[in-house]
Amino acid sequence: MSPLGGKNSPANQTLTTTTAQDARLLVRETLRISATLASSSSSAPPAEPLLPLNNRNHQLRLDNDFVGSSFRLICCEEIDGRRWNYVAEPDSSTGTFKKGSFRALGLHSPQPPLEGLKSFVTSYVVPEGFPDSVIPSYVPYMTWRALKHFFGGAMGVFTTQTLLSSVGIARNTSAPGAVAINWILKDGAGRVGKMLFARQGKKFDYDLKQLRFAGDLLMELGAGVELATAAVPHLFLPLACAANVAKNVAAVTSTSTRTPIYKAFAKGENIGDVTAKGECVGNIADLLGTGLSILISKRNPSLVTTFALLSCGYVLSSYKEVKSVVLHTLNRARFSMAVDAFLKTGRVPSLQEGNANENVFSFPWVKDGPVVLGPRFKDAFQEPSVYLALEPFFEKERYVVTYNPSKGKVYALLKDQAKSDDILKAAFHAQVLLHFMRLSYDAQPLSQKQIKDGYSNFVPTAKDLEAYIVESCKMVSHSYGIFKSKAAEQGWMMSEAHLNPGRARLVK
Repeated sequence: MSPLGGKNSPANQTLTTTTAQDARLLVRETLRISATLASSSSSAPPAEPLLPLNNRNHQLRLDNDFVGSSFRLICCEEIDGRRWNYVAEPDSSTGTFKKGSFRALGLHSPQPPLEGLKSFVTSYVVPEGFPDSVIPSYVPYMTWRALKHFFGGAMGVFTTQTLLSSVGIARNTSAPGAVAINWILKDGAGRVGKMLFARQGKKFDYDLKQLRFAGDLLMELGAGVELATAAVPHLFLPLACAANVAKNVAAVTSTSTRTPIYKAFAKGENIGDVTAKGECVGNIADLLGTGLSILISKRNPSLVTTFALLSCGYVLSSYKEVKSVVLHTLNRARFSMAVDAFLKTGRVPSLQEGNANENVFSFPWVKDGPVVLGPRFKDAFQEPSVYLALEPFFEKERYVVTYNPSKGKVYALLKDQAKSDDILKAAFHAQVLLHFMRLSYDAQPLSQKQIKDGYSNFVPTAKDLEAYIVESCKMVSHSYGIFKSKAAEQGWMMSEAHLNPGRARLVK
């Protein structure tokens, strides 16, 4: 965009008139959309005042002062059908924008409480993309399955109480019931933890190694907490509940990742046979381990020492288990590793190399890595001038890539027309830009280097950032097709779904 002129220059007068007209059009469109939404749902509450980005406590009202101001539309963003316009106020004295004037205007009515509750519950009980992501028979199956578990849970209360009473847990009439209730509360807490963790959803498909290993670590943590109840028996219920939550989370992780792992081993239509035999091997090993533990326990060994040795064997076996799985898909971890190897050596690692070098300790729920795919506009850009300077370089692309020095991350924003290949190209471009940033950071003197949140906090100038963007665009246009071809030759399957892009989209 061209710089603003002087305070009384014709260019500045023209720009002021134009931006004022843009602001009026923006407000008129906002009011029209709000009126349409209000008329389509009479039960919806009135729209809340719009909030600026820089201070959510101060409300931005659509009054005459705003209509007559020179706010300028920067970009429009859409997430799941809800839109935001990003605006800023030009500063004629500097030729840029006034500091703190960058704001987001919501072009939608606030979601009714019942709709918000419905969306929250839906995120836990149905797969992403429902109903298009499943076949029609899914609904009756899950309905009857829910009823089956309802009656099973009700029966469990009485059977648990009867069993505890039968083994002589107490002689009076009230103690068995109290113990049974405590035991059921412990199991109920575990089921709640299982339900909450099930919201990880698609991560069980593309980050299954990381989740599987994390689940096994939680299983050992739960066992350790159960062991601690012997030292503090008066805290049995809270400790047992916490342990059961950890163990149930581990159980849902194991169950959810089991089928994709067995699918990677099956060569034909024999997934059921591979699964059955794998579970049989697991049960045999479990019985042998139980028998060994019975023999050891008769010698009255140190409980802590025995548990520590068995836990080390369990964790080591779990690590080797997930590392031995060879998956054909490129999730974020394997994609990042493959692109980094390609940029350094010109070749794409084989399936065995890629899976062997994958980091299974990078747990998906902790935080984003150095590359964020499909983020919010406000996370990627702090100043509108940066976006306006970089946007022309991506005019022919369906994405925009940038670097935010305040967070030390590369962001790949997706446009609303972005298709599968565009998302993959955006991810590749983001890795290329990250490669340039790391090279520039490594070239800095040691005294100028800073570390923030575990990543290099490199702060390039606006001119340097543009230069990195230009170089990355040249490299991507030349090497993206080569990378895809070499990845296919090695047997890798590339899908944007396994990269888990965010849902935010830039719209015109």
